[in-house]
Amino acid sequence: MTPIRRMLAESGLTEQQWRVLRVLSEYGPQDATEVSERACLLLPSLTRIVRTLTEKGLITRQQDKSDRRRQTLEITLAGRKIIDENYQQAVSIVGDFKARLGAENYELLLDLLGALSSPLDK
Repeated sequence: MTPIRRMLAESGLTEQQWRVLRVLSEYGPQDATEVSERACLLLPSLTRIVRTLTEKGLITRQQDKSDRRRQTLEITLAGRKIIDENYQQAVSIVGDFKARLGAENYELLLDLLGALSSPLDK
């Protein structure tokens, strides 16, 4: 995580905030539960992160008209700008991981991490 932390230090984001922005950038507007699952965050943690990102103007949240308990989260232009500004460095970091591990081991690592983040009851 050290290279990612270095990258994010310039943006003033935490790793968790970066993950939320990446999820919203990659998958578009979505329900907070979906974001928490895709970003591998517990809902109480996501609530705090969403508050901070909203205050920074990096995401918006809209209450669902049919179910007021649900919120739809969406990345703003300012949030997308941070993603875009860090894109090349993030790609470089991933490229370094792949070079150090080899493509096959890198894919295995992603599969193993995915297995750890999946609920046990599935």
